[in-house]
Amino acid sequence: MDKILQAVQEFADKAHGDQTRKYSPDRYIVHPIRVMETCREYTADMTILAAALLHDVLEDTPVSPQALLQFLETIMTIEEAFRTLGYVTELTDVYIKSVYPHLNRRTRKAKELDRLVKTSPASQTIKYADILDNAKDVVKADPDFARVFLREYKTILRKCDKGNKNLRARAMALVEEGLESGDL
Repeated sequence: MDKILQAVQEFADKAHGDQTRKYSPDRYIVHPIRVMETCREYTADMTILAAALLHDVLEDTPVSPQALLQFLETIMTIEEAFRTLGYVTELTDVYIKSVYPHLNRRTRKAKELDRLVKTSPASQTIKYADILDNAKDVVKADPDFARVFLREYKTILRKCDKGNKNLRARAMALVEEGLESGDL
């Protein structure tokens, strides 16, 4: 693995600390690594691959955007650091329950979708890879919730259409398969 991506992976792993995946005992970092590896099948852009590794850091850890930028500036150019931070910021959910407890899930997800539609093609590409990885886990571990989750993902994929077309088609096919069969 490239030295920059190795440093980013170590930073993300440290940031996520003892967190594990929701439906498995795996260390959290396995998810961002899989998302990055999926993105790597479609792009060699280091800023996209770095953002894939970091896509949940601002949302799920105490790391601030300023701290993330300071770290990124030690391993890449300032332009690359800002671009990477921009993608991570675009991928960070804004309409979360803890901030908007008065909004129900459906309303929060609708507002989040309105925000996601406006994100960059690079961020949408990372989102497709994130959907692929998460959909597999949820269907296996929580089939009852999976139908709700997959419908939400289908809506995201229908409306967020600026990213890599092939990866989007792959994610859409997986989500459709899950909705039709109830099993991925």
